[in-house]
Amino acid sequence: MFFKKKKKIEKKTYDKETKLPVIKCSICNGQQVAGFEDKKTKKFEDIMFIITEKDLDEFKEMYDIEGEIKKIY
Repeated sequence: MFFKKKKKIEKKTYDKETKLPVIKCSICNGQQVAGFEDKKTKKFEDIMFIITEKDLDEFKEMYDIEGEIKKIY
């Protein structure tokens, strides 16, 4: 019996005072990108594509995010 090794996720940080974790969703094709939105300028910084629920879990674990993430369109 073979088991996949759990991929070690590199922990990263973000400025919680100025940035908000969000998922940017395309209305046309449903593409989703996880990243951070600047609270003042609303500028979006993309980090990674979200294709499966596992990708979203990886993003949340990487940046130590708990709970739901706001979606923007």
